[in-house]
Amino acid sequence: MLLACGFAPSLKAETGTVRVVFTKGGFIVGVGGGHGVLYFRGHRYPFRVSGMSVGFTIGASTTQLSGHALNLRNPGDIQGSYGVIGAGGALAAGAGGVQLQNERGVILQLAGGKVGVELSAAVGGVSIVLE
Repeated sequence: MLLACGFAPSLKAETGTVRVVFTKGGFIVGVGGGHGVLYFRGHRYPFRVSGMSVGFTIGASTTQLSGHALNLRNPGDIQGSYGVIGAGGALAAGAGGVQLQNERGVILQLAGGKVGVELSAAVGGVSIVLE
């Protein structure tokens, strides 16, 4: 006996490459913004980044980050509000790394260098919107 079963094509999560330039400055309340690009399935998707932190923040810095966007099903999944999920912060001599996750389950694993001086013990989030 032969059984016919219909299966919907699975929406397998994929990984993209991300590059971000983020500038931040402030005193007590830190505000930042920047731009980035998602490279996914052979295409380039520019986006804007904005963020704010509240706590102890003094100074200004520009950070250039690159890494991976995990759990993507389509480019629009990168949009949303992100919070820190992994160890982050200064690693050595201006280099840092961070893991962020949005409400869609997309995880950004980013690392890079910082130019400028900023002392921070603040908590905040980051938002990404495709352009």
